[in-house]
Amino acid sequence: EFIDSYYFNQAEYIRFNSTVGKYVGYTEHGVKNAETWNKGSVLAQELGALERYCKPNAAIYYSNVL
Repeated sequence: EFIDSYYFNQAEYIRFNSTVGKYVGYTEHGVKNAETWNKGSVLAQELGALERYCKPNAAIYYSNVL
């Protein structure tokens, strides 16, 4: 599971979660940004990073933990 969180003044306001597959906002400002980011190319970039970097390397990181 890949999680990319954004904080302001120690409060999380937006998060990308690979399980959900989109950005989720936790404040009024975060909800507005999440709606915008989910419609634009930002979501495509995040999903591309997930496919390009996270999934191929997950087995390597998991084996190092064990």
